[in-house]
Amino acid sequence: MISFDNVGFRYGIGPEILRDISITLEAGSFHFLTGPSGAGKSTLLNLMHLSLKPTRGFLTVFDKDVGLLRRHQMPPLRRQIGMVFQDFRLLDHLSVFDNAALPLRLVGTRERHVRRDVTEILEWVGLGDALHASPRALSGGEQQRVAIARAVVARPTLLLADEPTGSVDEVIGRRIIRLFEELHRLGTAVVIATHNWDMVERFPHPRLELNDGRLVRLADGNQFS
Repeated sequence: MISFDNVGFRYGIGPEILRDISITLEAGSFHFLTGPSGAGKSTLLNLMHLSLKPTRGFLTVFDKDVGLLRRHQMPPLRRQIGMVFQDFRLLDHLSVFDNAALPLRLVGTRERHVRRDVTEILEWVGLGDALHASPRALSGGEQQRVAIARAVVARPTLLLADEPTGSVDEVIGRRIIRLFEELHRLGTAVVIATHNWDMVERFPHPRLELNDGRLVRLADGNQFS
C-alpha cells in the first residue's frame, strides 16, 4: 500500500526533517509510530497523506509514484485516506454532524445513508447528543472526537492519525483505539503517531520508531538498515 525507498524531506533549503526512510507498509496493517518531539512523525504522516512530496527518493501510495502525480490526480487518492490532524481542521460554519458527513457527501453518498452512518459514528465517539452543535461550542477533546469521526466515517483504505487521543481521557482514548481496530479488522490499514506509551503497551500492534528523522527500529528491536 505504501512504499518508501530512501526518502528524504526538507522544507525549502533547511536541513532534512526525514532522512533515508525505506519501509513498506502492507494493505490492512496496523502500526503505532513513536519517537520524541521533533523526530518527524507528523511530516511522515503528511507524506503518506499526499500533503507533501519527498524532496528525494521514491514514495509509492496505492501503486502510484507520488513524485509523478499531477495536481488533479491527488484528490481521488486522498479520498481513500482518512486523516486525523493534531489541529482538527474542523469547519466552524458547519455543525458537528455536517463536519463528520463531509467525506460521504464528497463522494455522493445518499443522504439517508449519510444520516445513518454519521449518527452511528458520532454516538460511538460519545457525541450523539451534539449533532447540531457548532465546533466552537465544544471542548478541545470533543473537537478531536469530531475530527476522528470525520476521518473514519467513510471506512477509508488507509487511516492516519496524529496524536488522536492527546486531548481525551483514558476511557475515550481506549474506545477510539478499539474503533480503529474494528476498521482494521474490516481491512483498513492504520498508522497512529503517538506519545501515549500506556496506549502503545495496552494494544499489541507493531511499532515504528523515529529518531532524528530516521526510522531506527521496530518494537521487537529489529534495526532498520
